Amino acid sequence: MKKMWKNMLGLVLVAAIGSGAAIGTSAYMMKKEQPVYAAGVENTFKQPLRLANYNSVAAENTDFTHAAESAVHGVVHIKSVANMKEANAGEQYIDPFEFFFGNRGFQRPQPQPRVGTGSGVIISTDGYIITNNHVIDGADELEVTLNDNRKFSAKVIGADPTTDIALLKIEAKDLPTIPFGDSEKLKVGEWVLAVGNPFNLTSTVTAGIVSAKGRGISGGGGSKIESFIQTDAAVNPGNSGGALVNTKGELVGINTAIYSQTGNFAGYSFAVPISIASKVANDLKQYGTVQRAILGVQIIDPQYVSGDDKEKVKVLEGAYVGGFAERSSAKEAGIEKGDVIIAVNGAKVKSANALQEQISKYRPGDKVEIKVDRNGTTKTFTVELRNAQGSTQILKGGDSAEVLGAAFRALTDKQKQQLGVSYGIEVTGVTTGKLKDAGMKKGFIIMVANNQKITSPEDLEKLVENILQGRSEDQGLFIKGFYPNGRTKYYAIDLAE
Repeated sequence: MKKMWKNMLGLVLVAAIGSGAAIGTSAYMMKKEQPVYAAGVENTFKQPLRLANYNSVAAENTDFTHAAESAVHGVVHIKSVANMKEANAGEQYIDPFEFFFGNRGFQRPQPQPRVGTGSGVIISTDGYIITNNHVIDGADELEVTLNDNRKFSAKVIGADPTTDIALLKIEAKDLPTIPFGDSEKLKVGEWVLAVGNPFNLTSTVTAGIVSAKGRGISGGGGSKIESFIQTDAAVNPGNSGGALVNTKGELVGINTAIYSQTGNFAGYSFAVPISIASKVANDLKQYGTVQRAILGVQIIDPQYVSGDDKEKVKVLEGAYVGGFAERSSAKEAGIEKGDVIIAVNGAKVKSANALQEQISKYRPGDKVEIKVDRNGTTKTFTVELRNAQGSTQILKGGDSAEVLGAAFRALTDKQKQQLGVSYGIEVTGVTTGKLKDAGMKKGFIIMVANNQKITSPEDLEKLVENILQGRSEDQGLFIKGFYPNGRTKYYAIDLAE
């Protein structure tokens, strides 16, 4: 099965429509797999949730002016600044000319900040803004410019690399917003507008149609949750995080990626449906982290099933169950390998990506009705969704410290000199938790975890949170370090238990 999924990688896409600080450009590959989605999520932002009634309208009778005029006021320009840091002692770059001929009085240039730009969408009158994670990832400073040219410093409330969605907050009142539409009711062929700041050309509006739905484009592994709205509206660097609106001016998606071999628009763009983005934003606001619900199934589109299993597949639309996670609520409910999931709570599932979209709307603890096709016979099961740890409890941001059961602090310059290192963190206390169970004691110096250098407590906490929230393929930590007496030690910590 793994080999079959790997062979499905193909079309190269560009994900970083935001130009970039630590924002960069990342290549996406088309593929046919992925996990899950949810409904009935409480709206915690100060705006009405409007569901659109979609009717066919002849192109010559479609008026874009109302949607464009209302949407541009709710889209902001985001500038991110990443302060480049000098290399640590012992890791500094040596100029060959300087090495052979000496400094000769010249000053080595100081690292310059890297600046990137993107877009964002105001979703509440009190200053909450949705954007892409890749627009703000790695930024030390964020500046938001409104359509009326007012500027604000922004803080990150939370970010979710799995869906590439982030939530920002500025201190302002009575801001214009874009009301939510219903992305699930979008139809292929329907007109949409992309609003953003391509190439720093602020308040730019382009039009196109929905050319496909439920598109998956990731090359980054099965942890990505993707069911993109594909359009032919022109989107370019700087549009990342901007609005995709329908002709009523309702927000139906967050522009995120483009198909390109050059980095610029080449005909197709991709947006995260607002049904996914709004749920992620609500979770980030309420809990500080995304409450990710999973079925615990390994899925693939039915048409890609091969070998003896192919004869058992009687439908070509849905999500084929090729296996289960170690702790699977779907398996416990009665779903079997070889079943094809065709509906979730009455919503039709046409592909593996569509199943992700449906399950992503829910939280751990929610019960959903799953309809499957089993050898041509339809069966229905009630499944209680869980989180990646196999429980239904709500997780809070910062739960990593509680799981590890320890306190940390970065090494002082004096400690680094005494210990002969240039980075690392000290374990200043150990209580009940994973580290104590593994035998780690107070005073241990953590240098590396999962092949990543640990320079601050935040580095370790972020690593653990990514594992706990299912944003990493790792299931645990492999920590390398030493005690002050010089004794080197390795600890393996299983976070899946």
